[in-house]
Amino acid sequence: MSDETFITQSDSIFESKSTEYKDMKLGIDRMSLAINAIGDPCKKIPAIHIAGTNGKGSIAAFTNSVLSLVNIKTGVTTSPHLVDWVERICINKTPISKEEFQSLSLSLSPIAKKYSLTPFECVIAIALKYFTLKDVELLILEVGLGGRLDATTAHQYRPIIAFGAIGLDHCEYLGNSLEKVAVEKAAVITTKSTVITAAQHNIVKRVFEETAKRKQAVIHWVDPLPSDWRLGLSGAIQKENAAVAKGIIESLRNLGWNISEGQLREGLSLAKWPGRLQTTKWEGMPIVVDGAHNPHAAKQLSIERDTWTDQESGIIWILGIQKRKDMIGILHKLIREKDLAWIVPVPGQQSWSKDQILSFCPELKDQIKEALRVEDVLSALKKQPRWPSPPPIISGSLYLIGDLFQREILTS
Repeated sequence: MSDETFITQSDSIFESKSTEYKDMKLGIDRMSLAINAIGDPCKKIPAIHIAGTNGKGSIAAFTNSVLSLVNIKTGVTTSPHLVDWVERICINKTPISKEEFQSLSLSLSPIAKKYSLTPFECVIAIALKYFTLKDVELLILEVGLGGRLDATTAHQYRPIIAFGAIGLDHCEYLGNSLEKVAVEKAAVITTKSTVITAAQHNIVKRVFEETAKRKQAVIHWVDPLPSDWRLGLSGAIQKENAAVAKGIIESLRNLGWNISEGQLREGLSLAKWPGRLQTTKWEGMPIVVDGAHNPHAAKQLSIERDTWTDQESGIIWILGIQKRKDMIGILHKLIREKDLAWIVPVPGQQSWSKDQILSFCPELKDQIKEALRVEDVLSALKKQPRWPSPPPIISGSLYLIGDLFQREILTS
């Protein structure tokens, strides 16, 4: 395959989010063979492995913020991205350049083709190779989907395992019960590792403790941080995610890194993670964006809503929900009696329409409207006598939010 041919294929893979789950083949055998074929990059570099249904990215952001502050050279993989694939591969807070990303894509293309790697697997292979070339000291690997069969699990040296909240999502791949999902995610626990997790459902807790015992791993259950800890990310749930990150940082002592509480506090206060309960602007007007794309995340957003002034008078939602998501669960968690929800398509994704939603949720017929674009809704709202308070909330998909940032419809 010529370089020119692969550049064309690479662009089609890495510039469209619609390929994220294309030809999904869960399993680490192909990934393990591919990593071996490129020389086992990062083989001796310890990894903090972060799994869970929600909160993974926030935990990674908190942890990375602290490690960046104390100058521990850390290679970080996260997913999904908001605007560009290069966001998924960072050294501390600096993304890989587009030129380096493309160069590594080209050099690894024969391996990717030989082992039929998915786009996500390609990103992980590129990341590990890049981190080796840059001599990182530590890794943060965020699980993409599940755990046991996720591409990140192909990295063998994972002495610290961290978990965000576990709920039902990606049921088509992970199983349709909380226990099945928990088993898939708990399988990332490695022998004699240190496990950090916030509170979990009793079913999940049992699975975790049984797995940790079998693997001779030590599991630490952490409580949410108290209010005297200043956090860079908004929302009550971030007290739990930050507590997990705190546990991660403290467990690094076992690997020879000692970080003071003062550095830990400062690092947590400096964390940034766009698209999660973020206040943005459209033509100078405030907009809240949050990528809640499953019922568990929608429940957390609903809890957060209760802290807002005037929320009881109603919220205007602008929602784009992918067809493979639990639309009913999301809407039942978000929409209350005085709320109004505008349904918009998620760019590049099969999405729920108003008519499809009402066929399942006829009780919402007086609260659901539809628009082709988010900006059409915002333009209509601006014509009203006053801007909504609380501000409109755009939610349901990070892909939707990422598209708005990419097109510069929203500004930070």
